[in-house]
Amino acid sequence: MTETAHQGSSAGIPDETDVLIVGGGPAGSLLACLLARRGISTVLVEKQTSLERSFRGETIAAPSVASLNALGFGPALRAHGFLETTAVTTIAEQRKVLRVDYSKFKGLPLPIDIPQPGLIRIFNEHTEGLAGHVYLSGWSFGSLIEDAGTVRGAVLTRRGEKVAVRARLVIGADGRFSKVRKASGLVADVQPMARDFLSFLVPRPPSWGSEAQLVIEGDRHLVILPTFPDSLRIGHNLPKRGLGDLRAAGFDAFKRGIMSISPELAPLVDEHLHTWDDTGFLEIFTAELEEWARDGLLLIGDASHTATPILGQGVNLAMQDAITIVPVIAASLAKGGRDQVVTKAELADFVAKRRAHKIHVTGFQRMQEAQLAVGDPRGIKLRSLRFRLLNNLPGKYRIFNKVINARHEIDPVDLAAARTAPKPVRTGAKALQEAGRD
Repeated sequence: MTETAHQGSSAGIPDETDVLIVGGGPAGSLLACLLARRGISTVLVEKQTSLERSFRGETIAAPSVASLNALGFGPALRAHGFLETTAVTTIAEQRKVLRVDYSKFKGLPLPIDIPQPGLIRIFNEHTEGLAGHVYLSGWSFGSLIEDAGTVRGAVLTRRGEKVAVRARLVIGADGRFSKVRKASGLVADVQPMARDFLSFLVPRPPSWGSEAQLVIEGDRHLVILPTFPDSLRIGHNLPKRGLGDLRAAGFDAFKRGIMSISPELAPLVDEHLHTWDDTGFLEIFTAELEEWARDGLLLIGDASHTATPILGQGVNLAMQDAITIVPVIAASLAKGGRDQVVTKAELADFVAKRRAHKIHVTGFQRMQEAQLAVGDPRGIKLRSLRFRLLNNLPGKYRIFNKVINARHEIDPVDLAAARTAPKPVRTGAKALQEAGRD
């Protein structure tokens, strides 16, 4: 450790813990809960002091919904409220060319849309009061504590104060711009996509229903997602580094462009989209790592393998990482004493399996992005033909099932822990009251 930091603090930060998790998003907060249920001491570090901020990835895929129900979060999800997504329709050049009905996937619930602040709050409330768990909001990751190449913990910072926390495993769950990844020395292959994304919200009319749409017009497209409780979230592609040109053309020109892609959406855009402040920009890139782990350290979620927004896989891949790593961590911690870290070798099988799955997903995403970027007349006709052929293919649901509904196992110990876990501290009326602030 190169920084000077005192051990412990008046804020109640422990000197040491079994697992130190950096990043309190869906993956980090879910992982902390599952570990704490097993009696594993955890410290969860989140730099933000409030959950009330903007998120984009809020669609929970069907297998993740099934897992959350099996892990005991179903009642809290229903108390909060969510929106089930029934289908997705692709419209190319004003013609419906492909429809996927989510009810056709047997044995799975429907995907849901729930605000990430509400989802994270549910995980945190199920973790409150569990022995050995500490949640630190407003603290940031500063640096790793290392000894002869082995990670032994991290230095946390807040307003000039530095505190060292030793741990048998440090987990970077701090997203696509991960500071833990940067400090770890693990090298990411960052590949910018050809286009970026601009997103915005408009009210969802009752007549819209709960189906998502992918609307394509030449090399432009819109992703339209019904969003809880009563909005439509729209994502619009733009050329890489094209935001300046878009702004220079003027906001009215931007609105006209959106309205020309989707005439159905035009009245809502015209009435409710007023300034650039109503939009949010997202840079699109992938980041792939050969290695996710060192002795004493592991990266999960977007920190380990950044996905694009296509098919909304990021949050689901991250939660799958959290669910499937728990038994691996527990087995490793049970073998050694307090000075024994979780080794890279013990994490290798988990990393290999999850990395292979994420490469499969991002490969499909790149293929889909290439199709959406087609702009020449012949390519546009071929794309529409492919969509129509896929729509009529008897095995289309088997194909989509492999991509968007990949199953993941839940360890029986975690299923049992869910059945015996104490009720969350805040439920029922309080959860409903807080839902209005998400």
